[in-house]
Amino acid sequence: MKIANLLYFAVILSAAKIQAQSLDNKKIGDLYPEDIKWTSFPAFPPSARIAVLVGDPNKAEPYLARVSVPAGTILMPHIHPENRIYTVISGVFYIGIGIKYDPSKLKAYPPGSVVVLPGNTPHFHWARSGAYVTQVTANGPLGLSYINPVDDPRNNKILD
Repeated sequence: MKIANLLYFAVILSAAKIQAQSLDNKKIGDLYPEDIKWTSFPAFPPSARIAVLVGDPNKAEPYLARVSVPAGTILMPHIHPENRIYTVISGVFYIGIGIKYDPSKLKAYPPGSVVVLPGNTPHFHWARSGAYVTQVTANGPLGLSYINPVDDPRNNKILD
């Protein structure tokens, strides 16, 4: 992953980490739904949001985050270096495997479903039937690289 991409993650995730629970084994923590702080994420389409709930995704440690994607949003083919476990919290999570976006490869996962995705597996998402929220459990550091750089929202920013 490029250094610039890592810097984007560090800036956004350090802000999101403010409300995240620590992984201190000597301390019990809790977080209620109304306390979750959603933030934009440069690697996502502008309307998608992330909330880091536990841990620090910038470090080589376990983390727990939620991703909220509004209806109609497509995340083009990309990979994450870390192994991930997705738990569908709400809506229907459509995910397809492959380096090219192909709606015929999408598989629907309703709330309560769990998807295990090995690191570096090319995949894509579509909020096909409405908004969805997934919970991501993984060991950091978090990464996201698009197969086609043109699909990366970080590359579509207008430079001042």
